[in-house]
Amino acid sequence: MTFMTAARTSTPADRPRPGLRERKKIKTREAIRTATYELIEEQGYDATTIDQIAERAEVSPSTVFRYFPTKEDIVLTDEYDPLIMEELRGRPAEEPWTESVRYVMRRAVQLGVDEDATVSRLRTRLMVEVPAVRSRMMESMSVTGRMLCQAVAERTGRDPDSLEVRVYAMSLIGGLMETSLYWAENGHREDLADLIDRTLDVLEHGLPRENP
Repeated sequence: MTFMTAARTSTPADRPRPGLRERKKIKTREAIRTATYELIEEQGYDATTIDQIAERAEVSPSTVFRYFPTKEDIVLTDEYDPLIMEELRGRPAEEPWTESVRYVMRRAVQLGVDEDATVSRLRTRLMVEVPAVRSRMMESMSVTGRMLCQAVAERTGRDPDSLEVRVYAMSLIGGLMETSLYWAENGHREDLADLIDRTLDVLEHGLPRENP
C-alpha cells in the first residue's frame, strides 16, 4: 500500500515475468522515481521540478506526466496494491479475516521497508513535512479503499458497497496511514511491523484501557 511501502520493480518467482513492453514501462517508472528521490535528497521537495526530474531520468517532461499526473504521485505511487490484494485473496479460507489482514500487512512492511528502507523513510517523512504530499495521499486512499472493499466482500460474502464493509475498509486504510505518519513523526525509531500490530489490535479490540 502506497503509504507504507517503497516502490517495487522486482517480480516474485511465482508470478509470470512481464512482457518486454511492460518491463520497459516498469524501468521508466523506476528511473523517474529514482531521479525524484535523488533530487529531493539533494535539494528538497519544493525545489525539485518536473523538468529536473525528466532531465535526471533521461526522459521528456511529457513522459513524466504520462506516468505520474503530479509530482506527489511520483513520491506516493507504487506497484504494491494489486500484490497485496492478491495476497489477501490467497490466504486460507478458514483463516480468520483479522489474521489474514495481519499477515498481509506485515508482509507488505517486510517487502517495502526491507527492500529499500531509505526510500520508505523518505516517503513517510515527506507525508509529514509536505502538505501537498499528505493531501494527495488522502485522495489516493479512496482507490485503495475500494480495492480493499472488494477483497473483504469476496472473503466474507458481503456486498462491497455495504456500509459495514466500507467503514471497515476505510478504517483500516486510515489507521495504516496514521501509523505511517506516527512512524515518521517519531523519527522512524520504532519497528514499523510492531506499530502495524498495535494498529490492528486497536481496530480489532478497540482502544486499550492503558497506554501500550
